[in-house]
Amino acid sequence: LTSVSCLGDCQLQTPCRIQKCTADFVSLTSHLNSALAGFDVEFCKALRAYSACTYRNSKACRGNLVYHSAVLGISDLMSQRNCSKDGPTSSTNSEETHDPCSYSGHKEGREHQGGEKTSPTYLFCGLFGDPHLRTFKDHFQTCKVEGAWPLVDNDYLSVQVTNVPVVPGSSATATNKVTIIFKPYQDCTDQKVYQAVTDDLPAAFVDGTTSGGDGSTKSLQIVEKISGKYIEMDARYIGTTVYIRQLGHYLTLAIRMPQELVMDYEESQDLQLCVNGCPSSERIDGSGHLTSPARGQLLPHGATAHPWSVYTLETATTKCHEKMLVKDIYFYSCIFDLLTTGDTNFTAAAHSALQDVEALHPRKEHWHIFPSSGGGSVGKDSKFFVGFGLLCLILVAFP
Repeated sequence: LTSVSCLGDCQLQTPCRIQKCTADFVSLTSHLNSALAGFDVEFCKALRAYSACTYRNSKACRGNLVYHSAVLGISDLMSQRNCSKDGPTSSTNSEETHDPCSYSGHKEGREHQGGEKTSPTYLFCGLFGDPHLRTFKDHFQTCKVEGAWPLVDNDYLSVQVTNVPVVPGSSATATNKVTIIFKPYQDCTDQKVYQAVTDDLPAAFVDGTTSGGDGSTKSLQIVEKISGKYIEMDARYIGTTVYIRQLGHYLTLAIRMPQELVMDYEESQDLQLCVNGCPSSERIDGSGHLTSPARGQLLPHGATAHPWSVYTLETATTKCHEKMLVKDIYFYSCIFDLLTTGDTNFTAAAHSALQDVEALHPRKEHWHIFPSSGGGSVGKDSKFFVGFGLLCLILVAFP
């Protein structure tokens, strides 16, 4: 991500929109007649809307004389009309009755105007383990992707992860750094950058703030769930939620984002692991079409993993079954990670990754991906590139 290299020097400017605020105020008051009853009530509502608009633009319009004149003018008019600062506000159209910094509300208003009202479609992406990737298309892959790679890179959000080798001589890697850029969006937030590394999972953006937008809307905010171990980010202006956890020495990440925003990117931004998966050269599972031996024959009976792992197939299976009762792809990923690393923190990572799916994935019937003879699937219309042969990859990835 080119923007990551200049985090402190390339803040994008949000344009001053004072002219829009003024035009809306004129539109709201031009039809009012001071001789008629109710004039003061409607005029005060329009003034409060005008004031709120100027407040949202306070940062962008800091050096604009027109803006400062408007603020003074509003104050004078509110005094003359005895308008209270708190109270209902006017709206220029039916869409603006919805919160402009709430993606779901804004979208519902737009659809209502078009005569059709439907809920937004959300997509899920997750990364955990050494590492296992679940894409926005619900494809499941195991990849190397050592170094820095973009998970998401569109007009609203950039997410980059850095992966490092887990054990010497192994193709397996795990995530030790996450960088997220929330890009400027209308009057809802200026650019916000978040960065986490192993043993430093802050509950604030790099500028020290914990939210974006003005104090009342908080269209973007960070909430610390477990100090130093688990944070959640809610960007409601783009309907996006991000979970980041540290388990052991590595990080996991889960994202839910509206489909229309996920797909809003330029051709030059097509290298997004969450959108298009890992490049074939980075896939530990090859093309994704894995061999599928009979159940119970994933590895030869009594087989052991590599010297750095203390687990056999049997003991790894038992350990993972303590956390996960359903034998889905997360269960088998847990076994894979224990056999390749011997690190029990990967058991917790797989379990937490499934919990994140259950919290963020919009379709319950797709929470679990079950391996099958022809590849895993969670629904009749979905195709997944996984199989029971996942664990056999150990023999291929670590000759």
